[in-house]
Amino acid sequence: MLPKTKLEHLQTIITAGEAVSGELVEEWGAGRTFFNAYGPTETTVCASMHKCQGSYPAGPPIGKANSNFKLYVLDLYSAPVPVGVPGELCVSGTGLARGYHNRPALTAEKFIPNPFSQLPGDRLYRTGDLVRYLPDGNIEFLGRIDHQVKVRGFRIELGEIEAVLARHEHIVNQFVMAREDKPGDKRLTAYIVTDGHETIDPNQIKDFVRKELPEYMTPSAIVIMDKFPLTPNGKINRNLLPAPEISRSDLSAEYLAPRNETEEKLLAIITALLDVKQAGVHDNFFELGGHSLLATQFMSRLKETFSVELPLRTLFEKPTTAQIAEEIAAAQTVDKSAEQAPTSEIKRVSRSGRRVRRSDLGK
Repeated sequence: MLPKTKLEHLQTIITAGEAVSGELVEEWGAGRTFFNAYGPTETTVCASMHKCQGSYPAGPPIGKANSNFKLYVLDLYSAPVPVGVPGELCVSGTGLARGYHNRPALTAEKFIPNPFSQLPGDRLYRTGDLVRYLPDGNIEFLGRIDHQVKVRGFRIELGEIEAVLARHEHIVNQFVMAREDKPGDKRLTAYIVTDGHETIDPNQIKDFVRKELPEYMTPSAIVIMDKFPLTPNGKINRNLLPAPEISRSDLSAEYLAPRNETEEKLLAIITALLDVKQAGVHDNFFELGGHSLLATQFMSRLKETFSVELPLRTLFEKPTTAQIAEEIAAAQTVDKSAEQAPTSEIKRVSRSGRRVRRSDLGK
């Protein structure tokens, strides 16, 4: 991109085609009129536009519908979603294309009858873009619907996670993907580029995400990079993104070796289950890469090893080896006490006495 000083006479900028960062708006919009537009090829021209004013940590919205267009944010059942809820952006209007040349199946899939219109033959174009309405009526672009993944039984919109990460004050670029580095174990990994303002703790980033999204949408790993590898056309080259590796600096606790046999056995279970080389007694199970499904497996192996059954919530409330070892010791103490408790003798009762008749009950 040309230095800003080379275009001092440029008064108006209109961007479209790719998501625009708040940083770009701040750099190129100062002293100019800056529009962020939206319009796929199928709508012929821009379907919406937003005049950028102020700062946009998560990137500017794509605005409201232009004249002769209508925008709808719909769920999987083609029903409108409330403000703030992600859905697919669908467009109707006079600029809509007729369809795809010699591709009737794709045309039927993407260009559907408009259930919200009384005009005969009116259609909606399903863009495949994930968006949501903002309280002021503008639309925020979140990503692509085809970036939806299924992890441990949950359908997850990667764009939602990226949108949350984009709101972090020190993250300037972000990309989330589902990796399956170990067969059968698919995990969310977030790659981020920071502004270099300060050292960012990956666990702080996870906590930041947890404040807005459920646990199953929190990335298992955060990889901090100087920049993203790109393809020749400027897209992120996901094939060159490194596999996440958990290092001691990523964990919130200092390493402490096991101090007794119980902790040794627990750490043996954890390192094998989470495929980590080393873990200490104060390391958090979930910081090491654990998740709800692995937590269930951990508790099952714990029961086999120690003959103690603890509630699954115990691991979420006390996620370190030291804490679990204490719970095991407490449970074993209770079990021993129950075994040693005296049992009262059951006395034999004669059944030769007078039987109570039903008619006697009312007397």
